[in-house]
Amino acid sequence: MTRADKAKRVATILDELYPAPPIPLDHDSPYTLLVAVLLSAQTTDVRVNLVTPGLFALARTPEAMAEISVENILAEIRTCGLAPTKAKNIRRLSEVLATQHGGEVPASLSELEKLPGVGHKTASVVMSQAFGVPAFPVDTHIHRLAARWGLSTGKNVDKTEADLKKLFPEDTWSKVHLQIIYFGRGHCPARGHDLTSCPICQWAASKRRIAEERRAQSRGRGAR
Repeated sequence: MTRADKAKRVATILDELYPAPPIPLDHDSPYTLLVAVLLSAQTTDVRVNLVTPGLFALARTPEAMAEISVENILAEIRTCGLAPTKAKNIRRLSEVLATQHGGEVPASLSELEKLPGVGHKTASVVMSQAFGVPAFPVDTHIHRLAARWGLSTGKNVDKTEADLKKLFPEDTWSKVHLQIIYFGRGHCPARGHDLTSCPICQWAASKRRIAEERRAQSRGRGAR
């Protein structure tokens, strides 16, 4: 089966399971989405949705957040991973938005990537979910599943993004991105996963991949 054939079958399964996947991070503006996505690095979406109400009660615009001290921002997001760095970046990017962008989040991938703490994945999510611009943000989970399913060589996230963009129609990128995330959470975890019983892995993963993951799981159990 070619990669293109696999992608079509994957898309069919994902559409059946998640026909209209919701955006997992609570937000009500491009700015609050940007902050939520920044917070989600090495932190679950559930945790982010728990801390953002308190943070946005302090300030929900760049101008207002730029007036909040880093210490007060940190107090609201302390339970998120990398909280001290994130607090500084939230304050700094808010200042940049307020002083250089008129308080608006720029609808430009390159301008977003210039903001403190905003990398390519975060910028891609904002472009897709806030502005409706086709994008295929690749995090570690999508990177892992694309390699597991044989849709990409899995050398790095940039290569995975390029491979997936070639395989799926551009107008489906944003939806497929979310569908793969939900599928990974519900059906295809990183550890303790039986690939032969997975709705996608059972036919998409190669015999070699299945054997490699079984050996890795066996080594993991032996180390405990």
